[in-house]
Amino acid sequence: MSFRVAVLPGDGIGPEVVSQGVEVLRQAAAMAEVGVELRSGSVGGCAIDAAGDPLPDATLQLCRDSDAILFGAVGGPKWDNIAPEIRPERGLLRLRQALGLFANLRPAKVFGPLVEASPLKRELVEGLDLVTVRELTGDIYYGEPRGITTIAGGERSINTMVYTTAEIERIVRLAFAIARQRAGRLTSVDKANVLETSRLWRKVVEQVAKDFPDIAYEHMYVDNAAMQLVRAPKQFNVIVTGNLFGDILSDEAAMVTGSIGLAASASLGDRTALYEPVHGSAPDIAGTGVANPLATILSVAMLFKYTFKLDALAERIEAAVEQVLAQGYRTRDIQSPGKKLLGTAEMGRFVLEALS
Repeated sequence: MSFRVAVLPGDGIGPEVVSQGVEVLRQAAAMAEVGVELRSGSVGGCAIDAAGDPLPDATLQLCRDSDAILFGAVGGPKWDNIAPEIRPERGLLRLRQALGLFANLRPAKVFGPLVEASPLKRELVEGLDLVTVRELTGDIYYGEPRGITTIAGGERSINTMVYTTAEIERIVRLAFAIARQRAGRLTSVDKANVLETSRLWRKVVEQVAKDFPDIAYEHMYVDNAAMQLVRAPKQFNVIVTGNLFGDILSDEAAMVTGSIGLAASASLGDRTALYEPVHGSAPDIAGTGVANPLATILSVAMLFKYTFKLDALAERIEAAVEQVLAQGYRTRDIQSPGKKLLGTAEMGRFVLEALS
């Protein structure tokens, strides 16, 4: 087997954590005797500085020609005051849309050695292992009309929440399939008591569920889901929801595990998939060598699972991360008394040693 992987480090701590993910990718691929061609491109703020565009044509073409993308992070205060349509984050949104990356998978797993890092009690989170399946190319982030207009006495802003049957069915069907591979339980999150888009969402879920009679499913309003994630998170196994609700709930689930520095993600499309840590570019610590690379490394594990179809090797990467944590090694964001503090490169090196 041979694959092409686009490497887009981005801004802030992106290049630091991506470099560690690349080393794990290379070593794991060699172990599996998989050929990997790595090609780099610019995206986000650094691309604005170099080319005046957060997603240059060359980068988009590089991604189109690749089987997978390893993405760092984009943005920072330097670009906060530029036009909204060319801000760094718009590059990522355009990339998702251009490649049809409609499904965002975000696991929230509590590693045994980090149970105490969760802000919740041990009995609430020990053994937690859920995944949020978020629709990624529709909803209020892409709906039209949108914008800010001047009116008498001030301004008026508008964003449009919109979904079609086909968009909902595509993500819901994938979520049911994932639930079938896991514990056979699915929670669909909406706001059907208020929103027409959610009423259509719920209708489609009911229709798709007929094709998955072996899956136990339920509907839950988003406000209740947010509460339940901190009250009893282990009741969830697979959560499927729209773009806006998924954005919020998946971040909440990540913090339940103890640190967003361990939150990995995969964005799947019809062909190419994008893998990225869900933390931001953290410009305040960029260049200091203290960022946590584990979310990027765990994103590489997801790359092996969903693009390379090497589940066993994905599990070995996760096991290597857990082994290093069990040995008491920590980065600054997950440090606790009595543990050995490591920098970005050191943590990456220990994971490589555990993997081998």
